[in-house]
Amino acid sequence: MDVLAVPADRHKGWYLSLMAPNTKGPMFAWLDPSRLYCNPQALADCVKDLLRPFHNDTIDLVAGIDAMGFILGASVATTLGKGFLAVRKAGHLCVETQNQSYTDYTGREKTMEVRLDVLKPGMRVLLVDQWIETGGTMKAAIQLVERLGATVVGVAAVAIENTEGGKWIKENYKFSHCIPEELQSQIDQKYLESFKSFNS
Repeated sequence: MDVLAVPADRHKGWYLSLMAPNTKGPMFAWLDPSRLYCNPQALADCVKDLLRPFHNDTIDLVAGIDAMGFILGASVATTLGKGFLAVRKAGHLCVETQNQSYTDYTGREKTMEVRLDVLKPGMRVLLVDQWIETGGTMKAAIQLVERLGATVVGVAAVAIENTEGGKWIKENYKFSHCIPEELQSQIDQKYLESFKSFNS
């Protein structure tokens, strides 16, 4: 599918076919969702789908996870008319921070941080990331938000895989993702049928 094409029938998740497969090897995620952000209608529809379950929820702030969660998170925040908080990889903020260690999808130990001057008790935060594979990164972000006294309203991502960590998030927090039920098994198997249209 051409990256800027918009089909007449824009059913939930139509834009997922814009995502590209990994061509760089095992040190990278198994696909690249960022291609869909290049299509303005795809990005708008993705954000709309992510927000659908939260229409009746009070959201004070949107927090996005470094780095691709910044794109979706900022888009969600703008759509809601709310502020955006960047949850950063350690060492990137030049102010006092709260840190949380975690293991990412590659199995590497990392540390995430958030500034101390924004999150307050009673504040209701929607957490956004591009993709939830093992759930380690999102769980660390949840811990940071809650440690500072704020409430996690929910978790939103393009996809949440049914890994142990992904299931933990689905069982413990309100969540949204863009994957139609019929595509979830392809997501969990880490290969989308739409990849057949890409030259390898």
